[in-house]
Amino acid sequence: MGAPISNRIRELRFHHNEMSQAELGQRIGVTRQTIAAIESEKYSPSLEAAFRIAHVFGVQLDDVFQWNPFVSMR
Repeated sequence: MGAPISNRIRELRFHHNEMSQAELGQRIGVTRQTIAAIESEKYSPSLEAAFRIAHVFGVQLDDVFQWNPFVSMR
């Protein structure tokens, strides 16, 4: 069973000149480890961090994050 919030961060980083997790973290004000945890769906970002990530890639929030209400939280 997957996480209730999935994301396309890895794909978006790849399509933006293979941006590193560290660079993305620096651009939104969090650590590389935080980006890694969000990207691997082990941690859900704050709403502000989610908007900042979308802004870095120039896309809408739902182009980065998808919520599946049918996946139960553990």
